Amino acid sequence: MDPYRNPFAPGAGSRPPELAGRDTILEAGKVSCGRALQGRSARSVMLLGLRGTGKTVLLNEIGRNAEQAGLLVSRVESPEGESLARLIYPEMRKVTRSLSGMQAAKQFAARGLRGLRNFASVFKIEMSGVEVGVEPEPGLAETGDLQYDLPDLFVLIGKAAKAAERGWLLLIDEVQYLSEADLSALIVSLHRVSQENLPVLLVGAGLPQVARLAGEAKSYAERLFQYPAVGALDQTSAQQAVQKPIIDEGATITAKALSLIVERTKGYPFFLQEWASVIWNNAEGPVITFDDVDGSYAETLASLDDGFFKIRLDRMTKGEVQFVKAMAQLGDGPYAMADIARIMGRTQKSLGPTRANIISKGMIYSTDHGYLDFTVPLFAEFMQRRN
Repeated sequence: MDPYRNPFAPGAGSRPPELAGRDTILEAGKVSCGRALQGRSARSVMLLGLRGTGKTVLLNEIGRNAEQAGLLVSRVESPEGESLARLIYPEMRKVTRSLSGMQAAKQFAARGLRGLRNFASVFKIEMSGVEVGVEPEPGLAETGDLQYDLPDLFVLIGKAAKAAERGWLLLIDEVQYLSEADLSALIVSLHRVSQENLPVLLVGAGLPQVARLAGEAKSYAERLFQYPAVGALDQTSAQQAVQKPIIDEGATITAKALSLIVERTKGYPFFLQEWASVIWNNAEGPVITFDDVDGSYAETLASLDDGFFKIRLDRMTKGEVQFVKAMAQLGDGPYAMADIARIMGRTQKSLGPTRANIISKGMIYSTDHGYLDFTVPLFAEFMQRRN
């Protein structure tokens, strides 16, 4: 069929044409933002899920909804090794500058800009663009300890936003890459604004271990956030995600063909989009048949193996690759460390550093004490295809 009319969006973070099965999560984001704007207690949200489940898509969708509701929205992604101070300083400055133009918020925003001047200086952040004539304020956000300085700035931004009858929503993707100290400072800052009932919220997205990491950073984190799981779509939602865009473009798909897509992808959104996109381009149409779907499977796997999966494998050392190969040999996870060590002919203790390195790279995570699983759905099947 016409590739120019292909409705599917398999790119990383690309919004699918039909955002099926996520209404509950989107509504939770809307309610939190709405309550914050009304001056009511609101909980931040931390989206947890494996890679390819659509966390980034939901993060962006919640941000769009928040902007329509009147909140100021900041979007950042946490890369490995980057400090939180450097990551969010430009966004805090941008929001504070925006609020400084509103008469009701000028006083708090002015203090916020002075605090940001101190903050940039003490954390050695490039200050290009900081307003000429903004003088630092002694004692404000200048200790050099993020756990003390960041809450002060969040509170000032929150007070300015409240005075202007606005709110601030901070979106952070890949939260698992924040250091323990940075995650702790972020949680403390959100706790402060929550205690003062200020309209500042975080919606974060990360791998499943983020809930544990947050709890280890601050015990009250479990009460500060909602932790909706972003997983595979159920059968009805997965079918809707594929079928509706096809119908909207004036084509159809048989029930048998649709069932095969859902079965083999196990409902994971990225794989649904990838395979459906290939099917559309290959099918003669206007009816997509079982043979169209089945005939496009090998091409889809090749595309995933050479891109989505291989990129992640290439980040690992030879020793780390042997570790994940051993996991895959055991079939579907979770995988006991004892079994991985047995397959490799090693002791669990000797594998500790390798395990830690692969976790830090975001490839595996601890599901329970002594157990691991892949953060990438269907990765075990990919490794089995390579052997």
